[in-house]
Amino acid sequence: MTQHSVTAKTLRKAPLATRSDLGTEAVHDIAAALAALLADVFTLYLKTKNFHWHMSGPYFRDYHLLLDEHGDQIFAMTDVIAERARKLGGTTLRSIGHIARLQRLQDNDADYVTPDDMLAELREDNMQLAASLRQLHTLTSEHNDHATTSLIENWIDETERRVWFLFEMTRQAR
Repeated sequence: MTQHSVTAKTLRKAPLATRSDLGTEAVHDIAAALAALLADVFTLYLKTKNFHWHMSGPYFRDYHLLLDEHGDQIFAMTDVIAERARKLGGTTLRSIGHIARLQRLQDNDADYVTPDDMLAELREDNMQLAASLRQLHTLTSEHNDHATTSLIENWIDETERRVWFLFEMTRQAR
């Protein structure tokens, strides 16, 4: 057996370990927080698509298109979050069950939800996501993880925009 084949064989059996200069504690804390964030983002994505698919009423087209746009934006976060955890040397979600164990946002399996209630629920979920993002921003800043902190700042802005749109769409005339 050659030295190369021994090394390759050993590496295939080695645990996932990407090198990072952030330190073991930082990698552990940030990767765990990113996994919880990813679980929430997948939950929000699926709920947004659920409401997109089940929208009805006189504003169907506008709401349907808005939720499709929101879903695309939310889904675009998923790969970036997971890959960021891996770049740091951590691991990430592995299954739907893993998402269910970590998610902080609630599912909605109701047979019927009014359009106003859909938009209000998504507004609240996006507000909760923004709060989670701010907490993660504090953590990544404390560990000098500038790259993750920068990503989070953009996600906060995108999330606040979704909150704004959903708020304006559900505001009652006075």
